[in-house]
Amino acid sequence: MSVDIGSLIVSSPDMKHGRSRIAGTGITVQRIAIWYKLGYGPEEMVRKYPHLTLAHVHAALAYYHANQAEIEAGIAADEAEYERLEREYVTIRQPA
Repeated sequence: MSVDIGSLIVSSPDMKHGRSRIAGTGITVQRIAIWYKLGYGPEEMVRKYPHLTLAHVHAALAYYHANQAEIEAGIAADEAEYERLEREYVTIRQPA
């Protein structure tokens, strides 16, 4: 039985803020891209998350490379939000 590789990556506005993700999972392409940039190979990702297949990971990496600017913008936006929240939390937690 062959698999339509176009069916491996999906997105919908009601899941993961509309971000592209591996079908049937909550794993976003953005997460796969981050792991990839950290040096994890597809086989390592599958070992760490056995519900993923090599086909899933490779499809996500292909999507990342085809849409790199969009995915990188999402990563940058998340990092900026994290830094903003961290600054806000530190400001709140400092004694008066």
